[in-house]
Order: sequence, then C-alpha cells, then structure tokens
Amino acid sequence: MSSRLSHNWKWEDWEISWSLSKSLSETSKINILLIHGFGASKGHWRHNQDFLRNIGNCYSIDLIGFGESSQPSALINNEPKKKNSVKYSFDLWSSQITAFCEEIIKSPVYLVGNSIGGVIALKSAQILSENCLGVVLVDCAQRTMDDKRLKRNDILMNLLRPIIKTLVRQRLVSNTLFNRAANPKVIKKILEQAYPSGKNINKELIEILYKPTQRENSKEAFRGFINLFDDYLATDLFDKISAPIQLIWGEKDPWEALDEAKEWKKNFKNIKRLDVIKGAGHCPHDEMPEETNKLICEFIQDTK
Repeated sequence: MSSRLSHNWKWEDWEISWSLSKSLSETSKINILLIHGFGASKGHWRHNQDFLRNIGNCYSIDLIGFGESSQPSALINNEPKKKNSVKYSFDLWSSQITAFCEEIIKSPVYLVGNSIGGVIALKSAQILSENCLGVVLVDCAQRTMDDKRLKRNDILMNLLRPIIKTLVRQRLVSNTLFNRAANPKVIKKILEQAYPSGKNINKELIEILYKPTQRENSKEAFRGFINLFDDYLATDLFDKISAPIQLIWGEKDPWEALDEAKEWKKNFKNIKRLDVIKGAGHCPHDEMPEETNKLICEFIQDTK
C-alpha cells in the first residue's frame, strides 16, 4: 500500500501537484525530490518514492504542463504574449523546482531526474547552490536535436532543419503528432522500446502516461517542448554546480547513448560515479527499480 500523500501548491498563476512519502526515520534530515521526464508525471516514480522514504522525506512533483499540474498554452519564440500562456523551457521548469524547494521543502535537498528531468535537476542545482546536496541523473537527456549539437558537415540536416522548425511551430502539425502518440496502443509500443526487458510494462504504467494526455490543454507542453531547439545541454551545466553527481544509466537505452555518459564521467570531475544497469533501457527507475533504488541510496549515504 502506498504511503504517498498528494498535495496542491499554488506557484505564480499555476496549480502544481506534488506528493510526499514521509521519512520512516524521525531523526533523518535527508530530503529527496524526484523529477520526471517528458510526457511522464510524478506517478512514474511509483516503484521508488515509497522505498526512498527509508532514508529520508521523498517528494515527487508534476512539472508544469504535465500530470495533474496546470497546462498553460505554449508560447513559442516571436509569438505575442497571451494570458495563460508560458514559454515551456528548462528555465521555466527549474524555476518551478527551485521555488518548490524553497517554499515547500525548506531544507537542503537531493535532486533525482530522469531524461529531461535530469537537465532540469542540473539547472535547479545551479540555482539552489549549497542547498542542493547532490544530483542523480537517470538516463539524462542528451538533447541531440539542439542547435548547439548540429554538425556543420551534416548537410542534409542543415537543409531540413529550417523546414522542420517552421512545421512544428504550427499547432495543426504539433496537435496531429500529439494525437497520434496519445493512445494506449502507441504508448505501449513506445514503452516496449524504452523498456527492452519488458519488465513492469502493465496497465498501471500505460494509464499513468495516458490519463494526462486526455486533459483539455495537454497538447500544449508537447508543442512547447518540440519547439525547444536552443536550450541547456547537460554539458553546459556540469561545471556550474558544486554538488556531487551520480549517473545511473540503462545499458540498452535506445535514445540516450551510454557512450556519451561515459565521456561525461571522464570529462567532469563532479561526476562521482556512473552506474550501468544491465539490460535496462531509458527508465531503469521503473523498469528495474530494485537496483536503481539501491544505487540512489548508496550515493546519498556516501555524500550526506
């Protein structure tokens, strides 16, 4: 039975949904905040949050645009400002996370992020400074479509890129792409890619991902995110934070290369460890939670 208690928090003009699994130890001063990836929600930590309460208070949160949090309209570069609209970006989400840490947690924190949640965790750690005790990146997004990663000798992509950018700005295009993805059968197929072992792909998981897509404004965060072509890369942020970093990686991640994570470990001194989970994919925290939970606990115990 879950110990998670759900809450709502008013941040600026938006309602933010979050949950807490309170520490089993009355003396523990450890606080952990779990940050989900693109298209997911706080429920994606279903196999982690209650376990991590063994070492501290464990929070999870729905990023604005996702889960049960507010879903304002997307404001794309050069569009006129409108009421109830935002520019979805890593600055927006990291502002949300740092405000949550300051207003709700009110104590130093460990940040754990999966996929784009990892980039958000890094940017938040930079802002929080000494109030971030450590960062755990679970298959952190490498953002291969960012302008800064475009190779000069990739002639075809250099030619196609302006066309792609023009197309995905159009709501007709972004909404069509979203509608095709937002059904249980397609979600299951994507999960079968993301979870190569097939473990823990079940009705509960499909519902966690599908249910928020049926909300009225759910298409907007998708539109905002696919129009982010120039935002933070993890490598822009590693040197800007002093907190120790742990990388946890699924050996068979189909989207985020393990080889690049290995390069990060070589090149950045504050990355203290790279733990590879054999047979796992992009979301080892949910696919193989027992091993992931053990590794997170080891890192926190070593750095607290």
